[in-house]
This record gives sequence, structure tokens and C-alpha cells, in this order.
Amino acid sequence: MSPRQASIGDRELALLRWIAERGGATVGEAAEQYGEPRDLARSTVLTMMERLRAKGHLSRQRVEGVYRYASAATPRELMRGVVEGFVEHTLGGSLSPFSAYLAQAETVSDEELAELESIVARLKSQREDEP
Repeated sequence: MSPRQASIGDRELALLRWIAERGGATVGEAAEQYGEPRDLARSTVLTMMERLRAKGHLSRQRVEGVYRYASAATPRELMRGVVEGFVEHTLGGSLSPFSAYLAQAETVSDEELAELESIVARLKSQREDEP
């Protein structure tokens, strides 16, 4: 999510992620596969998709007479934007509360720990390379 795009709510984000993970969807596909299991009417799904398009998060293209919507960002880029927004707006730009949370977390997997160690090593290396 770029800073110039309007923010989105949790329900919109969930739908946007669903569309991004599939590489796009028609309103019919989204209503059936995403909306129905969540008790969302087709009209609700359409409204959400059009709002996401108006906010710049989705694009649409007519394919064989039907609009196909696609995410402007990959699922990874979407989550990066969500995390960035959370850190900037909720945590005031500080990672300290997040670090404190991780220090007390009981469910950090070996894979997640290895990823965190890799990130720390990369950050240290970047700092050492600075003049």
C-alpha cells in the first residue's frame, strides 16, 4: 500500500489478499468462493471490490464481456504495507513495542527465529557498510 492510497478496513484487506493470492477474480468468483463462506451477498462483494478499485488497490479489465479484477500489489507487498502502516500509525514509528512482544511470545517457530536472525544479520551488515 503506498501512502497516497486510501486506507482500507479489515474486511477489505481480507478480500484484497484473497484476490491477490489468486492473481485476480471476477465478481462472480469472489462472491461464490470468498463471499458465500462468509455470508456476504454478491452485492456486498461487488461494493467492496469497487471501493478497493476506487482507492487504487484493484484494477479491472474486461475479459470476454466480464470484468476481471486484479490487485495492484502482490500478497507480500500488501502485508508489507499493512505492517508499515501499523508501525508508523499505531506504534509511532518505533519497533520497540514489537520487539517487546516478540521477546515475550511463546509461539515463535524455529523457522521464524531463523528468519529473524537473518534479518538482524543483514541489518548489522548494512550498518557496518555505512561510511
